[in-house]
Amino acid sequence: MTQLEIMGANAKKAARFLMTAGSKKDEALNAIASALRANSNTIIEANKIDIENGKKAGLTESLLDRLSLDEGRINGMADGVEQVAAFADPVGRVLDGRTLKNGLQIEKITVPMGVIGIIFEARPNVTSDAAALCLKAGSAVILRGGKEAINSNTAIAKIMCDAIEKAGLPRDCISLVTDTSRQSATELMQLSDYLDVLIPRGGAGLIKSVVENAKVPVIETGVGNCHVYVDKSADVDMAANIIYNAKTSRPSVCNAIETVLVHKDIAEKALPKIKAELDKKNVEIRGCDRTKAILGDSVVPATDNDYAIEFLDYILAVKVVDSLDEALDHIAKYSTGHSECIVTSDYASANKFTASVDSAAVYVNSSTRFTDGGEFGLGAEIGISTQKLHARGPMGLNELTSSKYIIRGNGQIR
Repeated sequence: MTQLEIMGANAKKAARFLMTAGSKKDEALNAIASALRANSNTIIEANKIDIENGKKAGLTESLLDRLSLDEGRINGMADGVEQVAAFADPVGRVLDGRTLKNGLQIEKITVPMGVIGIIFEARPNVTSDAAALCLKAGSAVILRGGKEAINSNTAIAKIMCDAIEKAGLPRDCISLVTDTSRQSATELMQLSDYLDVLIPRGGAGLIKSVVENAKVPVIETGVGNCHVYVDKSADVDMAANIIYNAKTSRPSVCNAIETVLVHKDIAEKALPKIKAELDKKNVEIRGCDRTKAILGDSVVPATDNDYAIEFLDYILAVKVVDSLDEALDHIAKYSTGHSECIVTSDYASANKFTASVDSAAVYVNSSTRFTDGGEFGLGAEIGISTQKLHARGPMGLNELTSSKYIIRGNGQIR
């Protein structure tokens, strides 16, 4: 057996223990939270190595921000784990029940997935977030992060494994693949004898690779080519404020916007105000000819590719459109199905937009930055699913369970 197969076999054994762990899961989660806080210096020292390596590798400021950990962020990670512990157990919920004419009593209940694989990139907080959610949902987890965060991830994983072991859970409930080679990623994608589901969290390249190579079920998450459409009836100040927040509050996350579409009837009024807000963070605007005509030479001419990619940086594509229908056509062509917004004062336009846009989250007069499990009141999330089967949108605890039927009888035969 390979090292990953051994890891998978051990995780599968741990998953059987978790099926009936009950309140021990919460004890283990609270132990993780305490251990993260108590060992924050160890995590920060490991993270410094990753940051230094990232700078040498030429990572952008926004990617370095995603990679960076400090005491505040570690406390946030610990708080998140405690919040997961405080949620109701998602396992064992009765989804449906009935008694048949022959007297059989049938219940459909939620059950753990089993073993969940998570492949992610440069955000070390995912290590604790994902482990906590999987643990609470009764599943063992195999984590495989990117090379950029390997020192941080290794430190966090060891701290978590030590904590759950002391709390009475098998250490193998949480596993980290420390080999960051492409070969290890491919092997994990094909670990069909041990993994029940695989969830990638990262950029388009990672998700495409997982979807194309995996031999286990995959839930696609994360790629966010998100749009704001400024309708001709929009409140211009509101539009500028929403766009500024959705682009600049954290440009490296998947719910940040990448493209703004502006109706031609309001473009001359709206675009200068939007630019004035974006200038506060020196956002580069890549615009169409009409955008450039209004805003001048500071606008970089946009290519078709600029409307198709996730910048994850202080860069924004802008296009002036003739109508709501043209905006909808543009979104249908370029959207990744994550989050889109319309800014409008027209009820009919809002309804047409929400009915016509095929994305996991569709907003009216609000920033796309709210597409988040915590902000939706769902608690922590494993990611934002952009597909339609099993789960869509923020994936919280309930989306990390499956179901089974329990049938009780008194001797019935067929």
